[in-house]
Amino acid sequence: MSVATSVEKEIEKLRDEIRYHEHRYYVLNDPEISDFEFDKLMRRLQELERQRPELMTPDSPTQRVGGQPAEEFPKVRHAVPMLSLDNTYSVEELEDFDRRVRELSGRSKVEYVGELKLDGLSMALTYEYGVLTHSVTRGDGTQGEDVTANVKTIRSVPLRLEAKKLDALFGGRAHPKRFEVRGEVIMSRAAFEQLNAQREAAGEPKFANPRNSAAGTMRLLDPKLVAERRLDMYLYQVLVNGGAPLPEHWQVFEGLAKAGFKVNPHRRLCRSFDEVLGFIQEWEAKRDSLDYEIDGIVVKVNDTRLWDELGRTAKSPRWAIAFKYPARQATTVVKDIRVQVGRTGTLTPVADLEPVDVGGVTVSHATLHNMDEIERLGVKIGDSVLIQRAGEVIPQVVKVVEPAPDGREFHIPKKCPVCGGEVFRAEGEVAYRCVNAACPAKLKESLLHFSRRRAMNIDGLGEALVDQLVDKGMVRDVADLYSLTRDQLANLERMGDKSASNLREEIENSKQADLTRVIFALGIPFVGERTAQLLAEHFGSLDKLASARQELEEVFEVGPKVSESIARFFREKRNQEVLAKLREAGVRFERKKAASRGPRPLEGKQFVLTGTLPNYSRDEVQRMIEEAGGRVTGSVSKKTDYVVVGREPGSKLEKARSLGVKTINGDELLKLLK
Repeated sequence: MSVATSVEKEIEKLRDEIRYHEHRYYVLNDPEISDFEFDKLMRRLQELERQRPELMTPDSPTQRVGGQPAEEFPKVRHAVPMLSLDNTYSVEELEDFDRRVRELSGRSKVEYVGELKLDGLSMALTYEYGVLTHSVTRGDGTQGEDVTANVKTIRSVPLRLEAKKLDALFGGRAHPKRFEVRGEVIMSRAAFEQLNAQREAAGEPKFANPRNSAAGTMRLLDPKLVAERRLDMYLYQVLVNGGAPLPEHWQVFEGLAKAGFKVNPHRRLCRSFDEVLGFIQEWEAKRDSLDYEIDGIVVKVNDTRLWDELGRTAKSPRWAIAFKYPARQATTVVKDIRVQVGRTGTLTPVADLEPVDVGGVTVSHATLHNMDEIERLGVKIGDSVLIQRAGEVIPQVVKVVEPAPDGREFHIPKKCPVCGGEVFRAEGEVAYRCVNAACPAKLKESLLHFSRRRAMNIDGLGEALVDQLVDKGMVRDVADLYSLTRDQLANLERMGDKSASNLREEIENSKQADLTRVIFALGIPFVGERTAQLLAEHFGSLDKLASARQELEEVFEVGPKVSESIARFFREKRNQEVLAKLREAGVRFERKKAASRGPRPLEGKQFVLTGTLPNYSRDEVQRMIEEAGGRVTGSVSKKTDYVVVGREPGSKLEKARSLGVKTINGDELLKLLK
């Protein structure tokens, strides 16, 4: 045997041994060798790979240690959107979810899978021929950041899957060339406490909670630093060609575990809705016994063949829901009450508190919402109060526990605390507002909203930078962002040439944002993302929207209150001036049209999908219909023009027949699209 062949064999043997022991330690939590022995194996492999660099492979265990720092994270579009889940705190709403699922599926009884809702960072991993090639954050659900080098440092994530592992994952079926697994990146409580102890010793600020530290760690540009922070990842979904590869979600979990992925062992197949409620109650009592944060239970329909049938809304699937546990509460003292000014000029009173731990998070301030709420609570400066936090919502004051003998009353200032402008409260409203159109606080909040990922998506325009731009008088409205030069940006604190060039490029790229994002970015009161999308689809251009009056109320889901708000926004002279500047800067005012699209044969037609169509995922079918001018809705009504019927249709087919709505198959839909 030659020396070369001997080294190659030793390298492969070491890699297999290390992968085996990584799985025992990081996934099964059942190590067979000591840390010393494991490190010895790793050092030997590193030594051999240094001697024979041509034998290095991307899936070698040594590649977890971390490579060179990146300059930035490339943006990647998700093949299948990473939707968020609808949340509920109410058993009644959970019962409504179960009722809707049974009605839409036409079944009297539905099996569910109960999963712990891990409080972490959602991630999509792509494998090609069994090798991990891409790891992408959720981002805005449509587009995320490629953080593959960072994810490779997570020891519980397999870098390569052998044939027998792929057999286990796909239940003996043919292995796809490419597939995706999704899960949650978390930091355990033990790792979080260790990290904060290290930061405190180094004189650095501590992280607020494990979720924030996991999210912040994943965005570090240096994988070596990520490797030091002991992240973990639990998987819960597999996608092949946009859909689930197995008929039951429970089977997917079993396959993931057998293939070597880390899955949460605390899951349950619930054969009745009562079992779902029992699972929720069990883990509400036991959640503090875990070494990681959970904030509720995820409930998913077990039969994955129903997922396409049930469909989704713009933001969430209809086959899953998250039950959130009640807010954590604690008692503390109100040290002061101050006012924050939002982008619409609303003055919001905020209580400054004696710092207190609430469910593992240090809380030092809480919202008091408005003066009506302060009067209802009877809260004064100096009082002991009960506060609570739920999910990502800002903590709030629940009630006064013990009034202070010398408590001081709070009054909304007559002048804006930021600009000194007049403060006004309209009749019938609870909010006090600063009426100064040039208020710096309003401008700062508007700029942050304008640059949000779901708006114009200007990465790098954070709070500290916005403060400088406004305080130095460099920006007086959102349109001024487009006149900033690279040199102007480079002269700001903590910027430099490279950061300035990157931000300038982000600003320039944002000019091509689609019309939905532009409308949402303008910050029109009561116009969220969904309404912005409806307005973009209906009017097709910002000019038509701006000149609309009566037609506004004809838009699906847009009522009188929102219509009046839109009309008022476009009537204001200052807003008209900003729009003119945006147009001059080159911001797109027209709805994007696909380059390959010709006529829109389905213009104005309303479709409902039921069953599965061969060769196409539901998302692909919906996209084809919308690009041809049609609209896809979730339920059949008299306004529905066509119900597209695939394999194993549900109750929507019966509803269509009862209403006399035309039904078509996939081939007939393709003919309509031509």
